[in-house]
Amino acid sequence: MKDDTILSVGIDLGTSTTQLVLSRLTVKNFASAFSVPRINISKKEVIFQSDIIFTPLLSQDTIDSEAIKQFVTQQYAKAGIQKQDIQMGAVIITGETARKENASSVTQALSGYAGDFVVATAGADLESIIAGKGAGTNITAKKQRSHVVNMDIGGGTSNLGLFDDEDVLDTACFDIGGRLIKVAPNTHEITYISPKVKQLVQQLNLSLKEGVVATVNNLNPVVQVLTHVLENSIGLGDKSPYFDLFITNHALHSDDRIDGVTFSGGVADCLNETLPDDQFHYGDIGLLLGHAVRQSLIFKEKTVYPSVETIRATVVGAGSHTTDVTGSTIAYTEGILPLRNLPILKIPTSDEKLDVEGLAGKITEKIKWYQVENELSNVTLAFTGIHSPSFADIQRYAAAIVKGAQVLIEKREPLIIMVHEDMAKALGHSLFARLPARYPFVCIDSVKVENGDYIDLGEPVADGEVLPVIVKTLVFG
Repeated sequence: MKDDTILSVGIDLGTSTTQLVLSRLTVKNFASAFSVPRINISKKEVIFQSDIIFTPLLSQDTIDSEAIKQFVTQQYAKAGIQKQDIQMGAVIITGETARKENASSVTQALSGYAGDFVVATAGADLESIIAGKGAGTNITAKKQRSHVVNMDIGGGTSNLGLFDDEDVLDTACFDIGGRLIKVAPNTHEITYISPKVKQLVQQLNLSLKEGVVATVNNLNPVVQVLTHVLENSIGLGDKSPYFDLFITNHALHSDDRIDGVTFSGGVADCLNETLPDDQFHYGDIGLLLGHAVRQSLIFKEKTVYPSVETIRATVVGAGSHTTDVTGSTIAYTEGILPLRNLPILKIPTSDEKLDVEGLAGKITEKIKWYQVENELSNVTLAFTGIHSPSFADIQRYAAAIVKGAQVLIEKREPLIIMVHEDMAKALGHSLFARLPARYPFVCIDSVKVENGDYIDLGEPVADGEVLPVIVKTLVFG
């Protein structure tokens, strides 16, 4: 089989900015002539990076989907490609923008512009994973053999993803970003203050409001609190009285070990920038926040590693496909396949060693990563598994999965389990015994997946002994 090239797009609609990246992926069949296809990416090349624009809004609560579509059309023209040339990609709506009223209609409006696209709306936890991978934090953690957290400081939110090798140990999100206060570039009048910052202003008894002229001095108390909370977010400094106010969904677990830090997001580009005479050059507090973070305890007490990407850390992810098949040991109930675009939730190997209660608790907690605005879609639970599991091991996994995935089972979502080690048949039988009667489930092994991947499961072939699996991964860098 000759090598094929695929044109892929990543479109990121963030709180502050919207941008896209075009990538050319070379795919190669690594299987022998007598075996099933095994297709992997042999080369990836970013061929076009768009302009970065402020995300167009019709109001504080509504995205301007027409303006987004116009921007994408213009950038495709600039890159010299037609929208029908795009074969696959990812549309990622993140941060505050994911909470806008018409977020889903925007992804629908763009569906013709991104081929077979992978991601729609990314909640805070999923964004933390995507940004961390885009920043290369997983690679840094593996290389340094340490726990490294990525702090993706954007316009409206700061997303934290803690990595140990490829495993995502924890995520967190705070309503802290460079555009929580917007400033008119010429007059320096404040044009917008976010609701949480308004609460902070009131509690600090400051005279900041829309229409007031912003200065470094009158904004400094706010910037210092935001920086203090970011220090607290990775376990540094005395706890700020405003820490809980700025939590978006949840903080990192206090017992998490953090050895090093990477930064991404728009504010990361301001960390090493010399402050210009006009510190409101970008029409917000991003430069002030970046400067304050650079002087913070984070740089004094933690090892700060360079990032692969900063402002483009989320958008460098563009969907690519790896085709695989799983046979020999599978278990599934009939009538539920095919299934498409299921996100992968990879449970860290350290969690897999816990007892039933401990593992079930971790599964329940991490399923919530895929919740956006209280809407929970189905996920695929992925495990490394054990090379030669005992009967007790199989029972422990099955009991923990059924207990931990109760929120999905109550919704009657098909339970999809993937194990890297060869133990799906036995685990499937044990799950069958514990699940409600005729409950839909699939349990397969020997397919390697990571957080941030999505899968398609095809109709069974070879008399039901083999399931085709397409892993759609977000390609970084």
